[in-house]
Amino acid sequence: MDLTLTEILIRTALGLVAGCVGGLAGLGGSIIMLPALAMIYGYNDESKTRHHVYMAAAMVVNVIVALSSTILHKKKGAARKDLLMVLVPAMGAGMIGGVLLSGESKGQWSLYAFAAFIWAYCLYNLVTTVRKIPDHPDDSPTPASWKTLSIEFGVGMISGYLGIGGGILLVPLLQLAKLPLRHAIAGSAGAMWISSIIGASMKLYSLPSIHDDAGVAMTISDAMSFAVPMGVGALVGAYLGAMLAHRLRLPHLKMTIALILAVASVRMVM
Repeated sequence: MDLTLTEILIRTALGLVAGCVGGLAGLGGSIIMLPALAMIYGYNDESKTRHHVYMAAAMVVNVIVALSSTILHKKKGAARKDLLMVLVPAMGAGMIGGVLLSGESKGQWSLYAFAAFIWAYCLYNLVTTVRKIPDHPDDSPTPASWKTLSIEFGVGMISGYLGIGGGILLVPLLQLAKLPLRHAIAGSAGAMWISSIIGASMKLYSLPSIHDDAGVAMTISDAMSFAVPMGVGALVGAYLGAMLAHRLRLPHLKMTIALILAVASVRMVM
């Protein structure tokens, strides 16, 4: 579809805000982009089929953001190769299962599941604001393979179904498995880069087989018309957000954003 300059700027600005807020609060881009796309562009049928298009676009942007994060973590030497060798195939397999499952369900069910996920994330932030997850020393051993396999496969399934990157789930779970925070973040970024390519490719490939209530098929070009400008904005925004995160001292910023997203999720399903 042909986009006007105004539309391109709106979508780029959306990616910029999503990237900046994500970099500031440590959130994935999808959890910002999906509610925004739903509220700005809405849906054209009762089954909310176009949510699949928004998911595909967000998953493409996740590839771009995860790749830039991976390069940064590699330079800092925070990525553990032995961990990534287990994380990548497990999350990739889970992502495939999640995308296949989402393609078989109506857009509204993926939307409702995503809204529930946001509320669960909000609850998680409330709990961890009161009781923080303890960190572990950098020389802590890599968790047993069965633990990381189980975590990654489950996270991959959920990520593929919801259209998110998965880092928002993976990092705290790896911490609970006694992995140091910076290694958990680096491992998450590395695994997400590969698994997001798999998930985004499968979601784009499946779009033409998904039809709305009027029988109109979803298109790859529609998803890419959102993904490209949002991806450009997200790259810039993520860099700005990461810089601001080191300068701003707002301990409750993440909680505030989570609450805003919880309110937005209610608007999404109405």
